[in-house]
Amino acid sequence: MLSYGQDLVDIWRRAASYVDRILRGAKPTELPVQLPTKFEMVVNLKTAKAIGLNIPESFQLRANEVIE
Repeated sequence: MLSYGQDLVDIWRRAASYVDRILRGAKPTELPVQLPTKFEMVVNLKTAKAIGLNIPESFQLRANEVIE
């Protein structure tokens, strides 16, 4: 009904820079750990309605994606 987590597309884009650094000779152990910077929220209204839960419209407007 609700999912909140890191943006996987952004994670893969940033991973390309790590691969580039390694291919240019950087040691993987010396590269900093990168934490997710972009998050997304998805609301599934079909599931919410099936269990009898009403999701407020203000909450739906904040979501990156709403599944109806």
